[in-house]
Amino acid sequence: MMDRRSLYGSLTLGVGVAVCLLVFGRSPRAAADAGRIPTDVGEVLETLPVSIARGPNGEIKALRRALAARPDDLPRAVRLARLDIGLARERSDPRYLGHAQAALAPWWNAEDAPVEVLVLRATIEQSLHDFDSALRDLDRAVQRDPQHVQAWLTRAVVLTVRGRYGEARESCAHVAPLTSELVLAVCTTGIDSVTGHAGEAGARLTGVLARNPELPREERSWALSSLGEYAVRANRLDEAAAHFAETIALDPDDSYARAAAADLALDRGDPQAALELVRGREINDTLLLRIAIAERRAATPEAKAHTDQLAARFAASKLRGDVVHRREESRFQLDLMDDPAEALALAIANWEVQKEPADVRVLLDAARAAHRPEAASGVLAWIAQTKLEDPFIARVASELRGTDAAP
Repeated sequence: MMDRRSLYGSLTLGVGVAVCLLVFGRSPRAAADAGRIPTDVGEVLETLPVSIARGPNGEIKALRRALAARPDDLPRAVRLARLDIGLARERSDPRYLGHAQAALAPWWNAEDAPVEVLVLRATIEQSLHDFDSALRDLDRAVQRDPQHVQAWLTRAVVLTVRGRYGEARESCAHVAPLTSELVLAVCTTGIDSVTGHAGEAGARLTGVLARNPELPREERSWALSSLGEYAVRANRLDEAAAHFAETIALDPDDSYARAAAADLALDRGDPQAALELVRGREINDTLLLRIAIAERRAATPEAKAHTDQLAARFAASKLRGDVVHRREESRFQLDLMDDPAEALALAIANWEVQKEPADVRVLLDAARAAHRPEAASGVLAWIAQTKLEDPFIARVASELRGTDAAP
């Protein structure tokens, strides 16, 4: 999705800011050398980012040992699941979501699971695009604990991803007396920004930041990256780039902001600037996709190797039966494999599941490249209905409608 999927919940969970979950089960080196067994015990197979190498791995190992002895230890299971979800977000690696699910195994199928388990279960489900199950669990959670902030906010996220904006607003309204001004503002302005009010959303969130100058670094960077998104939709591109740059300065490991900034640079025709933002971060597949696209557009010699790495990871994903990365694979097929027909098929399947601006964009791009404007008719109607703003989407939509691009 993500886009910062469960972005609100990430603050209340204490596991960091969520990012798009794009990974296919292997490290870059392992993907390139699939099937090879190292012969040198001293060979370095993968170098972890500093933030991960210094992360909570020791605590995770201790919790797993404790849960092996007592699987029904609820506090430890909840703590371990939260840590694993945090690592999934930081590394864009859904394998950690499987670890989180394993920690919650005694309660995974229980309708009467504790509320904290229901919310964590929903967080995992929505990350895997099982939105219906996530909503069922979140509905159970808020029925049993109507003041559970994270449950309401995660519910708002899921409903927004599905394009059910009225219901998402109702979820935001429930937390108005329960949470901070910032969290409430991002909940509501995120919806405003995709329903024709991106400029107003940015102004409101800017005001909240001005009234709260002492916000923790994590919360400030989260809000700034949201402002960057809103500014793109409002066609304030220099402002958007500045917001993303400030986010990255506050948190250099924020891969979501780096991906968004790189996408903006690519859309503005500057692949070298995009590369400067993401180069050297190939371990994160969200960023590797941008690296490969930027390298191809800049005609660098590394482009083929990185494209091959992505191809291997998508192949591994299919072997595992993953179907949650269709948006990213659509972009891969279109921008790197020159297969607009396959890109369009993936984008259409993805549209059935989620309806974020990035999902709109990838389907329109694929329909244009495949010379099949009729395939985008439903999305074009969606844009008109929701009043979605975005200068790049507007340009492609106008081409598909056969009219001049809106100014």
